[in-house]
Amino acid sequence: MELLSLMQDQVPPFPSETAVKIVEEELGASVNEIFDRFDFEPIAAASLGQVHRARLNGQEVVIKVQRPGLKELFDIDLKNLRVIAEYLQKVDPKSDGAKRDWVAIYDECASVLYQEIDYTKEAFNAEKFAENFKKLDYVKVPEVHWKYTTPQVLTMEYVPGIKINRIQQLDKLGVDRKRLGRYAVESYLEQILSHGFFHADPHPGNIAVDDVNGGRLIFYDFGMMGSISPNIREGLLEVFYGVYEKDPDKVLQAMVQMGVLVPTGDMTAVRRTAQFFLNSFQERLAAQRKEREMTTAELGFKKQLTKEEKFEKKKQRLAAIGEDLLAIAADQPFRFPATFTFVVRAFSVLDGIGKGLDPRFDITEIAKPYARELLRFNEAGVEVVVKDAKKRWERQSRAFYNLFRQPDRVEKLAQIIERLEQGDLKLRVRTLESERAFQRVAAVQKTIGYGIAAGSLANLATMLYFNSIRGPATIAYSLCAFFGLQVLVSLIKVKKLDRQERLITGTA
Repeated sequence: MELLSLMQDQVPPFPSETAVKIVEEELGASVNEIFDRFDFEPIAAASLGQVHRARLNGQEVVIKVQRPGLKELFDIDLKNLRVIAEYLQKVDPKSDGAKRDWVAIYDECASVLYQEIDYTKEAFNAEKFAENFKKLDYVKVPEVHWKYTTPQVLTMEYVPGIKINRIQQLDKLGVDRKRLGRYAVESYLEQILSHGFFHADPHPGNIAVDDVNGGRLIFYDFGMMGSISPNIREGLLEVFYGVYEKDPDKVLQAMVQMGVLVPTGDMTAVRRTAQFFLNSFQERLAAQRKEREMTTAELGFKKQLTKEEKFEKKKQRLAAIGEDLLAIAADQPFRFPATFTFVVRAFSVLDGIGKGLDPRFDITEIAKPYARELLRFNEAGVEVVVKDAKKRWERQSRAFYNLFRQPDRVEKLAQIIERLEQGDLKLRVRTLESERAFQRVAAVQKTIGYGIAAGSLANLATMLYFNSIRGPATIAYSLCAFFGLQVLVSLIKVKKLDRQERLITGTA
């Protein structure tokens, strides 16, 4: 991981002469005429460009210069990625219950990447990001110099800092690392839940720290940003409240509202799974609180679980909800928007940064007080009070309406029972265990069928070959090879089904 992290901001620069030529062509004058000083040696280089320091009208600035020929390179690579996305769309088994739209994910990534090579777009993003955080003193965004900014050249205020993963240097600076980790997570919760506009590439090369206000986060590189629609943002807030209130119905309703969950005929398995994860989440928080209390009392750390113990716990969790997970996998009710890819990636990177700053970092513990604050804020908001009153009125109206419909419903229920008794209506009972057994039997039968076909074709091809009928013999051998391959694929499927069964029953 340490070697991979070096790749985030240590890319070989391109020749400074080329950079100067691009700057002069874009700005329409020589660097000596525009700047008081221009450093030919770049201070940083990345895959899309490199950064030079300069002095402009007495102020220290940085000039970001785009690598030459980048647009043409993007066109070629993204065409190839489009082909891969279309292939994945066809072959993805979706065995985890999520119906991913690989082409939509590709389109979102391509859009973000093309925006990243337009530096005027990045400048707009930086200004919008700065405006969103103008009231928070722990976030700093460099100021844009628009007069000296074009699609290939970006001029910004020079704001030096220490990379957020340089632990020893941060300690020398005297900042509170634990607080920095909390600030990083809170700033992202603010971006996603409040602003709907977030930094989609928060690796340590794009976040630095200085000693202003006891430790301030400096964000760089605003080319890769994500936007969340008001509908999705409101849904995420509702999910937040549902988790906080341990209400699975509220969580599921919010997911339906966002379009993440498509209601199927039977939502029982989804609801039970949601309830299980909410209970597990609460148990985890309680265990962490207890662990912290023990650590404080004993001035030590709790012994970490071994790999075997972690695997055993995972087996127990799967065994508890295995059948529900299989039902979800069969129905595939989940549809994940492409934007979620960037949200999940951002929080994964932040989790890594947080654990580097503080070994006991836990993103859920940081999010919990933030959720409380959101709840207090929302409880005080007139808009939310009106919305809640509207929901209550709708519930009361439905209850009043249903009161007068009860006799009709009782009569309709009696008619359904009568039709069941007469055999006019059939009741379908879903037995997941039987479904799994039939699925395995079908896979085994298919394997046997392919095996018989391969054996028969091999026998036929051999007879034809020895009778010097070479053309048909070649065709028979080819078909034999095809069916032999199908046998291998079917055997792998049977093995996979057996492994799923063992995980569900806890015998793996």
